[in-house]
Amino acid sequence: MTMPLAAATPDILTDWMRQRRSIRRYRAEPLPPGLIERLVDAARWAPSAHNRQPWRFAILQDTPRKKRLAAAMGERLRADRLADGDSATAIEQDVARSHARITSAPAVIAACYTLADMDAYPDTQRAEAERLMAIQSTAMAVQNLLLLAHAERLGACWMCAPLFCPETVASALDLPTGWAPQALITIGYPATAGRDRERRGVAEIVR
Repeated sequence: MTMPLAAATPDILTDWMRQRRSIRRYRAEPLPPGLIERLVDAARWAPSAHNRQPWRFAILQDTPRKKRLAAAMGERLRADRLADGDSATAIEQDVARSHARITSAPAVIAACYTLADMDAYPDTQRAEAERLMAIQSTAMAVQNLLLLAHAERLGACWMCAPLFCPETVASALDLPTGWAPQALITIGYPATAGRDRERRGVAEIVR
């Protein structure tokens, strides 16, 4: 049976969502057992196209796996930026920053989608629309996860880097065939409060 919401809940919920920040630095404190599982459980209650629930999650909490992933992504980042002609100093700073963000987080979740249960079409246009629906569904699942993390007084941050090297991430994590990496979500108890970011006003985004 669904419990009724208190009259003040909408305002409280709005204020609470406004307080959420992207956190990139975490305390070394380990996460309690079962906490990551609760976050993933929240993710699976998101809406999805055709209710196919195409999201998949790989959870990393042990240091060797995080280091292997960070090293593999760092190599790919270095190669891409060298091909762009960037300076060696800037490249190594970027690689070190990425490595630290992944390895210093108590937990990292690789958010992926799969087309295994999505509809299949012979034409490119509808096939691409179906793929985008899987991506949108996965993003909604991650939003659930981020909001519950905030409620649990955790910090979290969405890293888009896997979009630049999905094959590298899939290989480093030995993901099942068909799992397409979309993001890394770093999670832990915040070491900083995060930065306030300005939001566009309603009048700027509504027509």
